[in-house]
Amino acid sequence: MSKITIAIDGYSSCGKSTLAKALAQKLNYNYIDTGAMYRAVTIYCLRNNIIKESVVDVPKLISSLKNIDVSFVYNTITKTSEVFLNGEHVEREIRTMEVANNVSAISSIKEVREKMVVLQREMGKNKGVIMDGRDIGSHVFPNAELKLFMTAEGDVRTQRRLDESRSKGERHSFEDVKRNLEKRDHDDTTRKENPLKQAEDAIVLDNTDISKEEQLTFVVKLINDLLLTRDEFNKPLAKH
Repeated sequence: MSKITIAIDGYSSCGKSTLAKALAQKLNYNYIDTGAMYRAVTIYCLRNNIIKESVVDVPKLISSLKNIDVSFVYNTITKTSEVFLNGEHVEREIRTMEVANNVSAISSIKEVREKMVVLQREMGKNKGVIMDGRDIGSHVFPNAELKLFMTAEGDVRTQRRLDESRSKGERHSFEDVKRNLEKRDHDDTTRKENPLKQAEDAIVLDNTDISKEEQLTFVVKLINDLLLTRDEFNKPLAKH
């Protein structure tokens, strides 16, 4: 079967990366977590005093972009691609609340988004890729063969993020996590540069009340139906 590009967009803590990773393993596709790329840039900014008290020194960041390299390396043990910042493994560090509280400010900067989009398109140029983020179907890959837009109720998303942080030994209140998600939603949907929005041809997937297994089964069927239709349409006409 031919390979396609799968774009998954949606709000924070809707399980985009969980679904994308499961699909990548099942289909033997490459998975790119674009949110991790912006988080890696955020770590660089925090380490280099480009962010101070949640205020970004934009000119300093723009001049530093040439020194920021974000890449992914496949982990054969976990069977996932993990993010590296200038050759350093930062997969765990990018998931902290400090990064979560600052990443929207970084990802809203035009020059940052332009650099990340160039990298993302290069990573996905050969298809056979699953990419999740905020603007994949609407901007990065507007011609992706399958676009999903994921959402879930606010309290469900909050509990998922809270459970994730606690599994890593972090301690945050439900209210703090909820405020963070609400701020992320506002920042993501109102930023000037490629805001979070549903692509017109995206399939909405509300996973508030469905399991990960049900969700995966549903999307795999979508993909199989799409691939079968594409392959049948592209089949050479029989000679008579």
